[in-house]
Amino acid sequence: MANNGEQKTLDDLKAVAPEFAKLTEDFVFGDIWKRPELSQRDKSLITVTCLVALNRIEQVEFHLKKAFENGLTKEELVAAITHIAIYAGWPAAVSGFNHLKKVIDQQ
Repeated sequence: MANNGEQKTLDDLKAVAPEFAKLTEDFVFGDIWKRPELSQRDKSLITVTCLVALNRIEQVEFHLKKAFENGLTKEELVAAITHIAIYAGWPAAVSGFNHLKKVIDQQ
């Protein structure tokens, strides 16, 4: 079952691309996120670092919130973003930290 953030994202997608929204719900949040080989926590850590590294900032706040829901701490997220700064670029990390601060301030 989707949480409020996931549901809003899905509703927004449905308004523009209903079939894509269905694929997102069934495949991404269904099949992929429910696979047992990695914990939800690990998947969140991977997802956040990939989004920051790839500068997919539109998606990062949603997944930072999900990361907190899945048990990651502020310190772990800071460490992960700091680590990828060397590989993904300093500006990408700064952008990631700006969004992390925004999510923390909203909590």
